[in-house]
Amino acid sequence: MTLTLSVETARWRAHQQSVLAEFPGLVPVAKGNGYGLGNVRLAEEAARLGVPLLAVGTGAEADAVAGAFPGDLLVLTPLRAGEPEAGPRDRTVRTVSHPEVLPALPAGSRVVVECMTSMRRHGIATADLGRLALDGRALEGFALHLPLDRPDGSDPVAEVAAWVTAITAAGLPAASVFLSHLAAADVTRLRRQFPDTAFRSRIGTRLWLGDVDALQAVATVLDVTPVGRGDRYGYRQHRAPSDGHLLVVTGGTAHGVGLEAPKYVHGVVPRAKGLARAGLATVNRTLSPYAWDGRQLWFAEPPHMQVSILFLPSDHKPPAIGDELALNVRHTTTHFDRVADR
Repeated sequence: MTLTLSVETARWRAHQQSVLAEFPGLVPVAKGNGYGLGNVRLAEEAARLGVPLLAVGTGAEADAVAGAFPGDLLVLTPLRAGEPEAGPRDRTVRTVSHPEVLPALPAGSRVVVECMTSMRRHGIATADLGRLALDGRALEGFALHLPLDRPDGSDPVAEVAAWVTAITAAGLPAASVFLSHLAAADVTRLRRQFPDTAFRSRIGTRLWLGDVDALQAVATVLDVTPVGRGDRYGYRQHRAPSDGHLLVVTGGTAHGVGLEAPKYVHGVVPRAKGLARAGLATVNRTLSPYAWDGRQLWFAEPPHMQVSILFLPSDHKPPAIGDELALNVRHTTTHFDRVADR
């Protein structure tokens, strides 16, 4: 009884190598649920790539992957004053986004200073560059987390260049700058403009999930029950809309199935589709991520904790118990029972 992420391993690793070649100095990111694969597995893959630095989301994640990755660990979440140390002390690099945090760090601490970009999430302002008390602490570089979209047409290279110029003008070394969400062509432009600065891209989604066909989510059919039109079923005893079958399959809310993060919608067509889905939901009609025989199936009722119940109309031959169904889920919000290489 498992929800499985099946990985075409050779193809998946070939994609990793192509991204590594495109972004020299790449820093892989392993955080959260490990993009569906688990952080320890990603740390092992990063070690296979031979990179010297792995980025994680939190100090707890640094502790969790320390045994799987022999290199340095960059914690992306900024350190707060009074927060306990985490990760191997000699191998962990902490992110700092407020000048007042630095004096509280012990001598020898390794830090990356996060700069406030147009993301406006966290980071120091240019006026704070002169307030950085780095005495006795190893500055590993500066970090710029950039937005994904730029509807105003602004140039991300210009934004990064302005920061590099400000860092240098403040008398600080701009030897290493860590970047998020910058295209390879833009990184190349920056290298030409600042040949003495190493621009290092931190990449997670594109590295691990960029070749979507190398990864396949698979569920198992646990039970198949025939129902007639009007038969009642489930927790709420809804009526079957027609003759068909109820399929009980692996994958429920504990796995993240049926749960959805908010999305930013662009354009008229996506908004219309969103309204249509909302309208169907008001009459208890919700498409599931599962498919059988080339057909996307409807949830028969909201997913349970570890299983989902689907409705298959009578015009389709039902699967047998033990058959597998493909499902299309968001890897960053799904917790698989196992990851299987093939």
